[in-house]
Formats: sequence, C-alpha cells, structure tokens
Amino acid sequence: MQNKIILASSSPYRRQLLDRLHLDYECHSPNIDESINDGEQARDYVCRLAQAKAQSIAESYPQAVVIGSDQCALLDDEILGKPGSHVRALEQLRRAQGKTVVFHTGVCVLSLERRYCAVDDVLFEVEFRNLTDKQLEHYLEVEQPYDCAGSFKAEGYGACLFSALRGDDPNALIGLPLLRLTTMLEQAGIEVV
Repeated sequence: MQNKIILASSSPYRRQLLDRLHLDYECHSPNIDESINDGEQARDYVCRLAQAKAQSIAESYPQAVVIGSDQCALLDDEILGKPGSHVRALEQLRRAQGKTVVFHTGVCVLSLERRYCAVDDVLFEVEFRNLTDKQLEHYLEVEQPYDCAGSFKAEGYGACLFSALRGDDPNALIGLPLLRLTTMLEQAGIEVV
C-alpha cells in the first residue's frame, strides 16, 4: 500500500496540475511566513519555501509523502511576487515589457517515514512583447491574475503577452514542475506510472 500523498498548498493551479498525474491525494494549506530574507537569492527563496511548506504539513502527517512548491519571478535581479492588486499587476507588466523574466519554481517532496527529502528549483524563461498600457489594461480586466507571480496566467490569455518561452517543463511556469516532481515521487516510493 502506498503512503498518503499530500499537496501542501491552497493553490487551485497546483491542484489542477497534480490532477494530471492521476494520483489520490489530499490538499492541506501550510501556514508559513513567505517573507523574503535579506539578500536571499530567488533559487534559495523558492526552495526554502517549498521545503518549509512540506515540513509544516509533514509534522502533522509523518506517514505521508508531502509535496511543497513555491514560485517567484525574477526581473532585473528583483524578486517579483504575486501582485495582489490591479495597480501592482499593471506595474509588474509594464516593467516586463521587452524583457526576459525568469521564473523559479521550487518543489520539495518530503517523506519523514522514509527519511527522504528532495528539493529542486526548476527555471522557465518568459520573453515579453512590448504592449501598450491599453493592451495591458485589457489583459488584466479579462484575466485578473492578481494571485499569480509575474501578473499573468500562461495557461490562459496570458500567451498574448509573450514573444518567446524557454524551459524544459511548461508546467513549472504554471506552478508545479511535473517532470521533476514525477521523479521525486518515484524516489519517495510513489508509483506514478
């Protein structure tokens, strides 16, 4: 019998992605501080949060295999989080015009019972087109991506914002790198295929 699988997340986007693997799992929202530490690099930030999310849930479910994930966007060496509002989303999209934004998606698979912990950072680059404020406003009115790092939803209307996408796993851009996750889960004793 396989261990229980828990996704340490309240993100509907991560749930939709994990559903693609046809696994039985539960979701539990971790309660952690997501503040960026002074001088913390994007890779370290997302890996630390992914592991902290998994650890916070694993403490209550020590027999489970717990998945934690977190994401941020890096623009001009500045970490961008979720905008939370229309004004901040517009500001983020304006700054990204004609530039490449690097998305860091941290993923952690933790099994206290098996003494297994794997953490990784999966990168994905997005090259933005140059658009007018009117076009950006229209995009934001349609999609309202205020809970998404970088202020867009790549799986939806957000595709109109880009001139190029580069990376090994497009799922990472949405919030959960399934290619890397599949390997981690198998190493933790979960049969995915």
